[in-house]
Amino acid sequence: MGRKTLACALVTTMALAVAGCGGVGAPSGETATAPSDPNAVSGHITVLTHRTDLVQNGVLKRYAAEFRRTYPKVEVEFEGITDYEGEVRIRMNTEDYGDVLMIPSSIAKDNYPQFFAPLGRTTAMSKRYRFTGRTDVGGTTYGIATFGSANGFAYNKAVWKKAGVAGWPTSPAEFLAALRTVKARTGAVPYYTNFKDGWPLGTPWSNSIGSVSCDAKAGDALATASRPWSPGSDLGVIDSLLYDIVHDGLAEKDPTTTNWENSKNLLAKGEVGSMLLGSWAIAQLRDAAAKAGTNPDDIGFMPFPVQKDGRFCAMLISDYQQAVNVHSPHKEAARAWLDWFTAKSGYAPSQGAVSALRSAPLPSNLQPYIDNDVALVERSEARTAQVNAIDDASEIGLAKQDYRQKIVDLARGAQPGSLRDYFAELDRRWAQAARSARS
Repeated sequence: MGRKTLACALVTTMALAVAGCGGVGAPSGETATAPSDPNAVSGHITVLTHRTDLVQNGVLKRYAAEFRRTYPKVEVEFEGITDYEGEVRIRMNTEDYGDVLMIPSSIAKDNYPQFFAPLGRTTAMSKRYRFTGRTDVGGTTYGIATFGSANGFAYNKAVWKKAGVAGWPTSPAEFLAALRTVKARTGAVPYYTNFKDGWPLGTPWSNSIGSVSCDAKAGDALATASRPWSPGSDLGVIDSLLYDIVHDGLAEKDPTTTNWENSKNLLAKGEVGSMLLGSWAIAQLRDAAAKAGTNPDDIGFMPFPVQKDGRFCAMLISDYQQAVNVHSPHKEAARAWLDWFTAKSGYAPSQGAVSALRSAPLPSNLQPYIDNDVALVERSEARTAQVNAIDDASEIGLAKQDYRQKIVDLARGAQPGSLRDYFAELDRRWAQAARSARS
C-alpha cells in the first residue's frame, strides 16, 4: 500500500474523510445509460452488496441468471461484504470498488460526483423513481434506491388483544398506557430496545422525524434549527417517548444483553409486545413466527403515536442507494443491471418493501396503513448535506446509537442526570455546530 493511500485509509473512519483522498483519477462525468438494445451491451460487472445472506443462499445468483435472459452478453458477479461500510470506504481510495455498489452512508452527498456516474437529470428521474432527492447533486441523480420503507412500531397483535388494547394509540401518553396494560395483563415485555446491537436505537428512531409534525421537510429544518430537542419538536417528542418507555419499566430489564436476531423470535412468540422498526422488518418477523409455529398474521405494524389534524403520518424512507462506479469500464452494463434489478427482479416485493418505482403498488404489509388513511410522506433530502455536516460537527450522530443509548441509561439510572439537562446539552452542541457550519 502506497504512502498516500495508507494516509487516506487511516482517516476513513471520519464521515467526510474519503472525499479528501486523492488517490483516484478525475471523474469523467459520463452518464451511465443502458442501451435500448440488450444485445448491444456486454461485459463482466461486479456488484458490491451488504446482503451477504443473499449471496450465500444463492438468491442474487438466481437474479443474475434471470437478468442474463434479457442481457445475454453481460455477466454479473456479486461480492458480499460483512463490514460493508468500513471496507468499501477504504476501497474507495482506489478505483477498485466494483461496477455497482450501495452508496456508503459516510460519503458526503456533495462528493457523489467524484465517486459515482450520473444516472440522469433529477427532474426526469423523479417522475419514475421515488427517493431521488437523496442522491440529487446539482440537479443530477447519482443513485437509485434498492427500496424504501415506512416507519412504525412492529407489534404482536395477539399480545395487544390479550391486554385488551383496541385501536392504535394516538399520542405518546396513550402508547405508554397501552404498554403498561400489556405488562400488567400478559407478562410480555412491552417494548424491546435492542440496546446492545445499537442500530435499532439509531436509524428507526431518527427515521420517525417528520411523523410527529407530518412534515416532509422536518429533516431539512434541522439545518437551521437552534433547539432541535425543544418541547413539542419532532426529536423532543421522539426521544422523550424512548426515555419514558425505559423510565417507566416498560422495556427489557437488562438492555445490555439484548440480541437483534433473537428479538425477532421473542416478538413472534409473544414474549415481546413491540419494537420500533421500518416496515422492511415485517417480512422477517412473520418468517420468524412461521418458524416458531405461531401465527404470522399476528405481526402487526402501527404508526408512531401522534396525529396531525386527526390523521397519522408515516415517513417513507429510502434504504441503501445503488450507484455506478464513476471509474467502471462497463457503465452501460452496470446501468442495465441497476435498472433491471430495480424494475424487474422483484427484490423489493420479496422484502415486503416499498419499491423505488412510483408505478409499483405498495406492499401488502402496508395495507393497514392504507385502510386507516395513514399519510405516507416521502422525506425530503434537499438539505441532507447541510444536516449531516452539522450532525458530524456536533458529534451527536442522529442515525447512530450512542446518544440514544445514553438516553436509555439516564432513564434506567445507569448514568446520572436528567433528560431535560441532556436535551439542553444536545441543543447547545447542535446550535454551536450549526453556527460553525454557517461561518
